[in-house]
Amino acid sequence: MRISVNGKSVEIGTTRLSETLTELGYTDDFIATAVNEEFVPSSARAGYELNNGDRIEILSPMQGG
Repeated sequence: MRISVNGKSVEIGTTRLSETLTELGYTDDFIATAVNEEFVPSSARAGYELNNGDRIEILSPMQGG
């Protein structure tokens, strides 16, 4: 299935958001996710089904000073 992750087209072998994040190397629980511009909380990722063409945005916290 082909999706967009942070603006880049990628081919994935999973359909659930949590599995996709793991496949892409995101193991940190402290990230924010949105699919097609809708926020998906971490508690909903395991059950969230992705579709071909979905647009995922993944944001990691940054330290500031």
